[in-house]
Amino acid sequence: MRTTRRQMLGMSLALGISASLRADPQASGQVQLPPPQTDGGKPLMQALKERKSTRTFKSDKLPQQVLSNLLWAAWGTNRPDGKRTAPSAMNKQEIDVYVVLAEGAYVYDAKAHALSPVAAGDLRAQTGGQPFVKDAPLNLVYVADTAKMNGGSEQAVWYGAAAGFISQNAYLYCASEGLATVVRGMVDRDVLASALSLRPEQRIVLSQTVGYPA
Repeated sequence: MRTTRRQMLGMSLALGISASLRADPQASGQVQLPPPQTDGGKPLMQALKERKSTRTFKSDKLPQQVLSNLLWAAWGTNRPDGKRTAPSAMNKQEIDVYVVLAEGAYVYDAKAHALSPVAAGDLRAQTGGQPFVKDAPLNLVYVADTAKMNGGSEQAVWYGAAAGFISQNAYLYCASEGLATVVRGMVDRDVLASALSLRPEQRIVLSQTVGYPA
């Protein structure tokens, strides 16, 4: 069977993250994440007490299991009917989480709990205007797909709230696991949208940096 360019991109990016993450040729180069660990962690009240923003990060890569757990906590599927760990207006699930690593950029597929490759190369510096974003191991980009939503003047309120819920889930996971994180609005949206090959209907809402505290 002929290997497509997208499948080759997925396989090369998978090898960059970890030798044990493998792209699935039947899923157009998707990188399968290990199953999330949904037990353990700190009690909720303790995680809330320790939740904070941090702007200094080590460059150490996150283990694959930590990445898996983080993405599931932020915006994973937690019920058989496909509903998620964060709410969205009328269950439109309009937010896509883009995962920007040194090896390349992906979009998180919650149903498959996998990463779909978007772009090869290091795009971390394009995820924000602050100097730390280019060296931290992970930047999440929250993108609203307005094509999934009803029109109306409150559309931005709905997807802004959804991105806020998701980023707070990521904050609480980081507090529970001793990771550093900060959510950011300072992004050159036009440049990043081009790098991620976004459609005109997609809107970059926020970015969030994650790593180990320096």
